[in-house]
Amino acid sequence: MKTTAYKSITKKGLTIATSIFLMTVSNSKAQNAVKIKTNVLTEATSKMTLFEVKNEQLTSFKKALSDYVSTALASKNNIMAEAFYEQDNSNILWLIERWSDKKQFEDFSKNTQSKSLEALAKKAVLKTKTYHINDLEPLTKEQWRKTSKKEDNQLVVMLFVDAKKGTEQNFKDTYHIAMPQFRSEPGVVTYQLSQIEGDETQFVTYEKFRSNDAFQYHLNFPPIKPVIEYLETSIKKPPFQNGLHNLIEFAPLTRE
Repeated sequence: MKTTAYKSITKKGLTIATSIFLMTVSNSKAQNAVKIKTNVLTEATSKMTLFEVKNEQLTSFKKALSDYVSTALASKNNIMAEAFYEQDNSNILWLIERWSDKKQFEDFSKNTQSKSLEALAKKAVLKTKTYHINDLEPLTKEQWRKTSKKEDNQLVVMLFVDAKKGTEQNFKDTYHIAMPQFRSEPGVVTYQLSQIEGDETQFVTYEKFRSNDAFQYHLNFPPIKPVIEYLETSIKKPPFQNGLHNLIEFAPLTRE
């Protein structure tokens, strides 16, 4: 009888254990499915917009752009938002923004601040151009929100690179090696390489330094040598003559 009872208990135990195991596997699969779906939904969307603004509308448009940046930064779904004018042409403005995903950005685009900026742009802007970009070696929200110090003389450089077809992976591999070293430089606040959507040969770097001295240090930093060699041999046009933009921040102007 003891043997029979033991077999019965064992059989019931195995049945229960099997049921629990199957439930665990099922739950694990469901969780994984949710994670995969979440990763797709929360893929960051990055965008750069150039505005060439009429001189008589410049002050009002800069104010509207500053308000847009402030509102964006207050959103929990925003990763970063900054606005600049070009050092050599103050009528050329740039809005650079990153959002947690496309839907959140689209939702923000429907709010009052976004609509006001859009309406003003229709009468204030001579030319506009938008770049949708994919970040390589992407930064976290905390890293993007890192700022210069009050005593810094910040310098921001944006460099467009038009690579020769077939050399794109070489460019990315070169930066993959150099990027951690660039970001560890004491004078670097932010350093990001991105690929422009729609053309795999088009890249842009975004480089924020604490000062011109920090930038000069970077240009002489040994790890940059392979990057310079690539830029001298594997691009369609000289980037420093054709694709370099020196930017002056006017929003949000947050400092440590």
